[in-house]
Amino acid sequence: MRIEDYLRQEKIPYTKTHHPEAFTAQEVAATSHVPGGQLAKVVVIKAGDAYAVAICPATHVVDVEKLSKIAGGKVRLANEGEMEGLFPDVQLGAESPFGNLYGLTTYVDESLSVNEEIVFQANTHEDTIKISYMDYEKTVKPTVADFARHV
Repeated sequence: MRIEDYLRQEKIPYTKTHHPEAFTAQEVAATSHVPGGQLAKVVVIKAGDAYAVAICPATHVVDVEKLSKIAGGKVRLANEGEMEGLFPDVQLGAESPFGNLYGLTTYVDESLSVNEEIVFQANTHEDTIKISYMDYEKTVKPTVADFARHV
C-alpha cells in the first residue's frame, strides 16, 4: 500500500485502524470513533488546467469561491471519472491527503491544522491512519489557508 510505504520511508509514526466499510467522511468519523474535526476529508478539485486536493475536516465543506482566490483561478470539484485516473492505487472516494504522492498541489483548511493529530482514509473504505499534524505538514508542505466552512 503506497501510503504506508511512504510513511515508513519518511519515518513517520502512525497508527492504522480497521473499521466497518464507510463511504462519506462523516461515516468514516463515526465508524472510526474519531471527532469529525480531526478527520481529514479529501476533496479533489480542478484549479485551472491542473488537479489538486483540498483537505478539510469532515465537519466542513470546501467553499470553491474562497479556494479560487487562494489558487489564483477558477476552481471546481472534480468528478468521479476524473478522479479514477489520478489515484490508480486507491479505492474511489478513499483518497489520502498526500497529494504530493500523486504530483498534486495540496491545500489544507486552517481549521484542520489546529489538531495535534489527524486521521484519514488509508486508500480504502475500511482503513484509517492517524498521524501527528506536524508530521503531515512537514512532509506534504501544503498551502494552509481559510477556504472551508462548517456545516
